[in-house]
Amino acid sequence: MKRVLLLLADGFEIYEASVFIDVIGWNLTAGNGETELFTCGIKKETKSTFNQTLIVDFLLDEIKIDDFEALAIPGGFEEYNFYAEAYNNKFTEIIKSFHEKEKIIASICTGAFPIAKSGILEGKKGTTYNQNPVRQETLRNMGVNVVNEPIVLETNIITSWNPSTAMDVAFLLLEKLTNKENTNLIKKKMGF
Repeated sequence: MKRVLLLLADGFEIYEASVFIDVIGWNLTAGNGETELFTCGIKKETKSTFNQTLIVDFLLDEIKIDDFEALAIPGGFEEYNFYAEAYNNKFTEIIKSFHEKEKIIASICTGAFPIAKSGILEGKKGTTYNQNPVRQETLRNMGVNVVNEPIVLETNIITSWNPSTAMDVAFLLLEKLTNKENTNLIKKKMGF
């Protein structure tokens, strides 16, 4: 079984988290059945961007990196204090640990910021929210070579620029965990 860890900070965008849950879940039920997703946060109850509360499966301190093949990180809103937890040392350390083990890291929108904060994107290509130039400039100031493309793949790290890319990122993650044929099957079954 290939397990995906969905890393959630307070203020995470629920749509961006849900695409990972759905695509990985659809594969478990209607695809090759080889993927599972678990949620994780700094605390047991994590609030989304619009104040929905999610009870996570694991706390960061409980995670054993070797139990997972991939890390998924949705973005979030500054107005809902996303960066307070996303920039937390525990949060960035788990990102570094996944990278050191050469595991897949997939992010959507501002989910690129904690990846950059961890240092693993320094001098590498990446992207983030493209509807406000401040976001891309912030990523650039964190040492990332910002590419103005919807999805950027840099070794095992996937970044994307806004919620419109969310499903494509989730499907790309599934393809990396399984294969293109299986991913196309899930896309078809989901109506894409």
